[in-house]
Amino acid sequence: MARQFFVGGNYKMNGTTESITSIIDTLNKAELPANVEVVIAPPAPYLALAVAQNKQKTVEVSAQNVYTKTSGAFTGEISPDQVKDLGATWTLTGHSERRTIFKESDEFIAEKTKFALERGLSVIFCIGETLEERKSGITLEVCARQLDALSKIVSDWTHVVVAYEPVWAIGTGLAATSDDAQDTHKQIRAHLAKTIGEKQASEVRILYGGSANGKNAPDFKDKADVDGFLVGGASLKPLEFIDIVKSRL
Repeated sequence: MARQFFVGGNYKMNGTTESITSIIDTLNKAELPANVEVVIAPPAPYLALAVAQNKQKTVEVSAQNVYTKTSGAFTGEISPDQVKDLGATWTLTGHSERRTIFKESDEFIAEKTKFALERGLSVIFCIGETLEERKSGITLEVCARQLDALSKIVSDWTHVVVAYEPVWAIGTGLAATSDDAQDTHKQIRAHLAKTIGEKQASEVRILYGGSANGKNAPDFKDKADVDGFLVGGASLKPLEFIDIVKSRL
């Protein structure tokens, strides 16, 4: 069975009530493909708004981050239960900005992912290498280390989508070619086959998350191991985001 095409939109720390309402209103009016799974991730204060505004059956709402507890004295954090209470069904974990700016370790990210899954959320689990690591030729080593932290504690990857984010291609205007992305995704899938089994590895969707946009998305159309995109800046431009969602038509 072919893996379902998936497009995620990470708004990061951007948006207001007005702008997010406008973005979702544009998505609501669009004729989105019925066979494409779409997940949008607004900032936490706007999760309830996004859930209430969304009218598309193929679109779900995601948090950008969660913590490892259901509740308690953890100022500024958000629990998977709170995300679900607002009507959202997904969360991101391990985004490169969480890893690099907030210094989250592979083990902590894996722990958060495991807890989110246990509490009933689906997870977009982000991995990827920096420019220095890429130049050093250790892209797969880095990705494998990040994946292994999760596979050591999570055996069922049914509700995990992997997003490969070459950190050097995020917000820089640089992007891996579709051939580069396919080669890395193929290696990631081969590594997963060794750790979580060939069947699960063949079913896990692997997204490309490095400055995908309306112009380059169609270039990935025929890449066997690129199952969609995790979009950053372009997700704030709803017409361009819709073009990405439709890029496999």
